[in-house]
Amino acid sequence: MKPIDQVRTQPQKIRRTGRRMSRRAALYTMMIIVPLAWIGLLLFTRFVPPQTTMAFVTVFVLLYVALTSTLAPLAYIISLRFLSSRLYRTTVRHSLRQGALLSLWIVFNLAVRALHSWSIFTAIVSLGIVVVIELLALARK
Repeated sequence: MKPIDQVRTQPQKIRRTGRRMSRRAALYTMMIIVPLAWIGLLLFTRFVPPQTTMAFVTVFVLLYVALTSTLAPLAYIISLRFLSSRLYRTTVRHSLRQGALLSLWIVFNLAVRALHSWSIFTAIVSLGIVVVIELLALARK
C-alpha cells in the first residue's frame, strides 16, 4: 500500500457526461425557439396589462429571447456569406454571442427609453461598450 501523499499526484481528466450539440442541431433549435418566443411575447403583451414592474421585466426578457434567437442565425448566415476567411472562422458560438450582445443592446436602450432617460449619447456609449466586449471576445481567441 502506498502512502497517502503518493496516491494520486497526477491531475485527473474531467469527463463530460453530456454530448455537444452539432451546428445543425443548434441552428434548428434556434429556428424552433424563434416563433415560440415571438408568439409568447405577442400573447403576453396582448393579455397582460403593463401595470406592474414584473410585467415590464417579463416583456423585456421575452423580447431578449426573441431577438437573440432571431439575430443569432442571421449573424451566422451573414458571417458565413461575407466574412469567411482564414483568420475568422464562423461558429455558432460566435454568432450566438453576437446576437445576444446586439439583443442586449436593443433591450437596454428600450428599457432606458421606458424609464424616460434615453438619449443618443446613452445609445452611442452603450454601443461602444458592446463593440469593446465583442473585440475582447475575438481577441481572446
